[in-house]
Amino acid sequence: MSQNNQLKTLPLFSLNSVNMRTFHITWLMFFVCFFGWFGLAPLMPTIREDLGLSKGQIGNIIIASVSGTILARLIIGKLCDTWGPRKTAIRLLIAGSLPVFLVGLARDYTTFLLFRLAISVIGASFVVTQYHTSMMFAANIKGTANAVTGGWGNLGGGVTNMVMPVIFATIVGFGFTKSEAWRYAMIIPGIMMLIVAWLYSRFTKDTPDGNFDEIDYHANKTKTDYTILADWRIWALTMAYAMCFGMEITFDNVASLHFVDTFHLSQSSAGFWAGVFGFMNLFARAMGGIVSDKVGARFGLKGKGRLLAIVLLLEGIGLLLFAQAGNLTLAIISMLTFALFLKMANGATYGIVPFINEKNIGLVSGIVGAGGNLGGMLFGFLFKSESISYIQAFTYIGYIVIGVSLIVMLTRFISKPAKSWLHTKQPVAIAE
Repeated sequence: MSQNNQLKTLPLFSLNSVNMRTFHITWLMFFVCFFGWFGLAPLMPTIREDLGLSKGQIGNIIIASVSGTILARLIIGKLCDTWGPRKTAIRLLIAGSLPVFLVGLARDYTTFLLFRLAISVIGASFVVTQYHTSMMFAANIKGTANAVTGGWGNLGGGVTNMVMPVIFATIVGFGFTKSEAWRYAMIIPGIMMLIVAWLYSRFTKDTPDGNFDEIDYHANKTKTDYTILADWRIWALTMAYAMCFGMEITFDNVASLHFVDTFHLSQSSAGFWAGVFGFMNLFARAMGGIVSDKVGARFGLKGKGRLLAIVLLLEGIGLLLFAQAGNLTLAIISMLTFALFLKMANGATYGIVPFINEKNIGLVSGIVGAGGNLGGMLFGFLFKSESISYIQAFTYIGYIVIGVSLIVMLTRFISKPAKSWLHTKQPVAIAE
């Protein structure tokens, strides 16, 4: 693959190149997968009543909703290296749509839990998005492009919270029962996933030069090098992503309940403020990637690492302020503060990921991405506990995030030039 065909700018409103067509379709893929992944979350009050779920069972469902993604992201990262991001995305969308379509068949807790676990696999679409974007853009803009695709995809989480209840209410308006309506509502994201699978097949390529089989990609590429797992930087980024994206999906699950229980808001008002948190992905994650690229241009990979540590530290402080907020106004202000730095940390993390090992981007992206869901799963146990209040859980997580920020600060994010066939003309394009 010629580096010359990678875009060095990000013309957001252009579809004239395969790079930009891929850019827009890959964030759209993650966006619709978020609809399928979290489409059930805003409908849980109805589902709880319909299936007779207890608080403990709901906690297990929340944990299951992010758990399957952990292994899936590891596998999808490897498949991107093997099949290419285009084939991987298409197959994931088609296979992932099946439990989305069929979850309406669940009639009891156990069956619903298993469907929720199966649906969580589509969260691995994030790895495809980051991998595919990395293939299309040059080093100077890669962090920004990754952050925008990730952020706009994550935006699906906020939109889902607002749109799925409307779809549900519309179905009820046609005369269906609430029990039927939540089941039929999930058909919509399933259809969306199949449409995007077709778009992916029709309008994208694995690389700017063509698909892997067209450019004989594997003839020039070495096999996946698992010795890179000895690189501490990968695990530092994995912990960092657990603190930011892991906290994001956790907050998506518990924000409404916290606002209702702590500040006695109505369900609709609580849902609105939870939606505001999600809508910040429209710009905040992109901001993290943009700043990361700017810092990287001046201070190299070391500077990108320092930036990530700083935004994580600010996220942790914001979480502590949110936990101790004595009134709704202070809670909203502190939520917006920690949300800004959390989503910037998401972007800053993946502003570094593509540069850790250029020959094994898929593997590194998968491991770090899995770390985000691992964090979400572990945080879920705090909020499930009967002996820990939500305020205490937010406080504990704030201190943990601050601790990880110090680990990231001490990690030596220095470039390790490698003679990758992807960069034969500029083998040290990412050097400090």
